[in-house]
Amino acid sequence: MPYELSNRLVVGVASSALFDLAVSDAYFLANGEQAYREYQEEHLDDVLGPGVAFSFIRRLLGLNDLRDAANPLVEVIVLSKNDPSTGLRVMRSIQTHGLSISRALFMQGKSPYEYIDALDMSLFLSGNDGDVRSAMALGFPAGLVLESASVDDDDGGALRVAFDFDGVVADDEAERVYQGPGGMVAFRDHEVANRSVPLDRGPLREFLRDLNLIQTVEEDRRLIEPDYQPRLRVSIVTARNAPAHERAIRTLQQWGVTANDAFFLGGIDKGKVLKVLKPHIFFDDQKGHLESTSAYASSVHIPYGVANESPRASSGDSGSPLPSGDAVVGNDDGAVVLAEEVV
Repeated sequence: MPYELSNRLVVGVASSALFDLAVSDAYFLANGEQAYREYQEEHLDDVLGPGVAFSFIRRLLGLNDLRDAANPLVEVIVLSKNDPSTGLRVMRSIQTHGLSISRALFMQGKSPYEYIDALDMSLFLSGNDGDVRSAMALGFPAGLVLESASVDDDDGGALRVAFDFDGVVADDEAERVYQGPGGMVAFRDHEVANRSVPLDRGPLREFLRDLNLIQTVEEDRRLIEPDYQPRLRVSIVTARNAPAHERAIRTLQQWGVTANDAFFLGGIDKGKVLKVLKPHIFFDDQKGHLESTSAYASSVHIPYGVANESPRASSGDSGSPLPSGDAVVGNDDGAVVLAEEVV
């Protein structure tokens, strides 16, 4: 029987997002491919340090204890431009860190994002902007991991995931209205008139659905063990406010997905909220927002929709992706916000 991925949450992660590859990347750029191969072989047992997405991935994998080990809830697969030989150090580091990751794609000098759909992934994380945008252009759910402050990792096994709404969980229909000639007035009128009409799905809607599946398992466990405290918490952090809040809530309801918390901020700096919320990862489609949030959470840019097409998007494009290289053997590394912005 083949190993089925369809009944679990599958996340693809580039080694550039999982580990800190700055030293390796710098060595490759300074010394070239052959020296890099020798360097990685010589340092095979030197453990790579955690990258920006490490805490999120570790905690996500920790939720696998909710189900039998033979049928895990979460599957994480490494996608890498490294060839198999230079990828050995990544796999050794995974083992040393105790991460339950056994599956990987190593494709010498070629981006493996084309396999996202084949592997039933609802999220792909990378530090390479080109790979993320190419994946998104194919309709795949991908995010660019930005340089972010270290996440507090001393609060047990809890996992807090936070999403922007428009352009991330939902599509960017409302943002397009806002950026049109009518601006905020047209946006509010449009959202009130369509408050019972669900928005179309955004790039990370299926990822939210898969997180909800894990939360359902946690609720079932709490029925059996009344003292069990759920470890996964999902929050929506959006610049929507009343009266536009209702369509967001109705959309989630009609999709059959949920969030534990919703913050309707009406243009308040999201970073101030995330400083208190302390999510282990936050997804937003505007880098101008992520510049603020990256001080308090691992922040991921979703390059989707009109916010990433218009001139205004470039004014907020101040976040920094992880170092990126496109060499043959791989090395996966590769603005003022308006007070009433919609998303």
